Amino acid sequence: MKVILANPRGFCAGVDRAIEIVERSLARSKDPVYVRHEIVHNRRVVDDLRAKGAVFVDEPDQAPPGSQLIYSAHGVSPAVRRAAQERTQSTIDATCPLVTKVHREVHRMRRDGLEIVMIGHAGHVEVEGTMGQAPGEMYLVEKPEDVERLRVRDPARLGCVTQTTLSVDDTREIMNALKARFPEIELPRRDDICYATQNRQNAVKELASLSQLVLIVGAPASSNSNRLVEVAAKLGVQSFLITEAADIDPVWIDGLDCVGVSAGASTPEFLIAEVVDRLCALGGSGSTIDSMPAADEGMHFKLPPELRD
Repeated sequence: MKVILANPRGFCAGVDRAIEIVERSLARSKDPVYVRHEIVHNRRVVDDLRAKGAVFVDEPDQAPPGSQLIYSAHGVSPAVRRAAQERTQSTIDATCPLVTKVHREVHRMRRDGLEIVMIGHAGHVEVEGTMGQAPGEMYLVEKPEDVERLRVRDPARLGCVTQTTLSVDDTREIMNALKARFPEIELPRRDDICYATQNRQNAVKELASLSQLVLIVGAPASSNSNRLVEVAAKLGVQSFLITEAADIDPVWIDGLDCVGVSAGASTPEFLIAEVVDRLCALGGSGSTIDSMPAADEGMHFKLPPELRD
């Protein structure tokens, strides 16, 4: 059996930056370092940081007054920032710069007097943080059918932003529906879907054309990982989301000649390597490993000033 690895896969620049922020903060502080929500959506990454001393909380009031609090890569609302300020907490912002870009677009649209439609998934941490930039002034749509039910005050004064980790194709479909219903809506100048999500989805499309089964290594709470599963499935290739090698059911690969493997943007490479090792063990001594051409995404985000050397 052949195992093909997608490229790019796994960690993106925003995740690398967020993890480094926590690690540097731990190295520089003698006191506990608190992190609001999982810094990224991966249990093994979070457990590793917890073992190093990070304390994960849901809200600022669960961390002591005056403590150090780090915001996760998914971003937070102004209300969360105010809550931390009221508790005199020293905060470090690990929000992905591409999520911050969406927040700035929300602020600009509000200054211009626009109501805002957000394309995203209800309950996702990033969506909550972005919707919180303009509470009561934003509408959430998850699928094209939601557009028909949307009621706005002024169709001529409407803007749109998107969650960064969505399916490129699904988002385009929703944007088309919005444009058809509200011809004057201001759509994003560029898709708010981040470069890493786009690149990984493109790679999975190619991977699906080469494979009989596609496995995506990622967390159930990871939006971009779930979208990768959907991308492969829409191309008619069976696809599963797994968190680790032990999740692989041998029945899935029985009789297959080729299995593709990719991973969400918050999945460390060692988890991917464990999955490949298990696939090769299940596939027998004749198993081989191939990889799509290496892809340099050329992205690096600076650390916050207080953590730079």
